[in-house]
Amino acid sequence: MNDLLNYFIFYIKYRIDLCTFERPKYQLTMKSISLIACILILIVCTFSSCKDESGPGVITKEKLSGYIQKGPFLNGTSVSVSELNKDFSQTGKQFSAQINNNEGIFELTNVQLTSPFVELKAEGYYFNEVSGETSKSQLTLYALADVTNISTLNVNILSTLEEGRVKNLVAGGLSFADAKKKAMEEVLAIFSLTKSDIQSSEMLDINKSGDDNGILLAISAILQGYRSDAELSELLANINADISTDGKLDSEALGTVLISHAKFLNVTGIRKNLVDRYTEIGATMQIPEFEKYINQFIENSTYKAVSLISYPETVEGLLNVLNEKNSTFSPDLAVGYQFSVITPKGTSLKIKLEYLEGGNPFFLNSGSWAYQWGTVINWKYNLYDSASKSQVYEVIESGKQSKMKFLFMIGENLKVRISYYENNSEVATMTRIITAN
Repeated sequence: MNDLLNYFIFYIKYRIDLCTFERPKYQLTMKSISLIACILILIVCTFSSCKDESGPGVITKEKLSGYIQKGPFLNGTSVSVSELNKDFSQTGKQFSAQINNNEGIFELTNVQLTSPFVELKAEGYYFNEVSGETSKSQLTLYALADVTNISTLNVNILSTLEEGRVKNLVAGGLSFADAKKKAMEEVLAIFSLTKSDIQSSEMLDINKSGDDNGILLAISAILQGYRSDAELSELLANINADISTDGKLDSEALGTVLISHAKFLNVTGIRKNLVDRYTEIGATMQIPEFEKYINQFIENSTYKAVSLISYPETVEGLLNVLNEKNSTFSPDLAVGYQFSVITPKGTSLKIKLEYLEGGNPFFLNSGSWAYQWGTVINWKYNLYDSASKSQVYEVIESGKQSKMKFLFMIGENLKVRISYYENNSEVATMTRIITAN
């Protein structure tokens, strides 16, 4: 302001000099000079008073806050907000914060930007809504937003999945708003969902009622599945890379893992895990109705599902009775087999053996099969039921291998039905008939 006044004073003196020495007939009186100076000062003051105190073109946010969620991120999570220019390149201006509670809330104050576009990055540990445990390693999530008219924005799974696609669409000429809307529609389509009026991803919250928030929680749970933290990070990166150019999930392998984990989800357990977690940290709960969106994906998806539970073909050099490639065995007590499975952590398995026909009548009331004493690892079982001629085996602890050495009693053309009840299913997820002859 002082520099500008000095300039005007210098300019007035200069004009006075010209008028005085070069063109005397236009000499100014002191009264005219004072009037001119007053007018100039008034103009400068008026101009200055109309300016934002932060400077020209500056967007000032007294507070910028929101939630970081997978499940909710934990205390200590780092959050950064980077300003982006119109080409969505970082300008170099960045603001940092930390989550200071277990609800996943972050807050920044006095944020000044010259561009309305920002990229949020959150890195930290989170609550796994599928397993009901906190993560063992950190996860990084992102969000893109236009903060012109908002001061609250969230970072979540959907904001992360759409990020690469939004940048690609903006580079192709779409406005930011149109790019966000199109990217969201494309991400939802991966999960067989459509909702044209869904809110922007940065407005969604897994602990708030409403269909839009239910969609977020459903997709968050599907992506989490029974994966480790590292596997989830890899999956997010792979999907983001796959859809960034054309908005479609071209990889059948990625589609298969999505639908396979979705079919194994225990939605009742997920809801209970979240209720317990928010109760534990003293937060109010508004868990949205997410279950129907998981079911919609399962019912409408064209992806082919496979079992998440592994039944090795051989274990310790012996054929595994539970592997579907192995269907014929020897009824010889000197010949042993394996009864083995590997279940991902958080899943469950129950196996039912039923006698059908053949074998040695002598064993019908006591069972036509047996396990070798001292070899049982991570299996529990009930006694052979002579009335139904069946026996049930169940994995004790998921996340590790269950095995035992298995034998068939001497006899001819013994036929046994094996029924697999995976992940608390009340209906057999697979059945097969084996023969010992």
